[in-house]
Amino acid sequence: MSTIQTAEVIMYSTRFCPYCMMARRLLKSKEIEYKEIPVGSNHDLWAEMEKLSGRNTVPQIIINNEPVGGYDDIARLNQTGELDQLLGV
Repeated sequence: MSTIQTAEVIMYSTRFCPYCMMARRLLKSKEIEYKEIPVGSNHDLWAEMEKLSGRNTVPQIIINNEPVGGYDDIARLNQTGELDQLLGV
């Protein structure tokens, strides 16, 4: 039985960043649908990520237009159950 997700999730990332890989793994393990925006060496996308999140590291996860942080942040939210609340599942 899969859950129904009502939140929009966006993750700014780079391909080989270990924290990005862990964030992908966590989101996939929870069957969370998300849009991934690879910032890589794209300065415009990186600037967009910084403007939205206020941070200059990847990954940056945005849920319903609210920045929630990187992997450590969503892992902590997942442990407390707050991630499911944010996702509307």
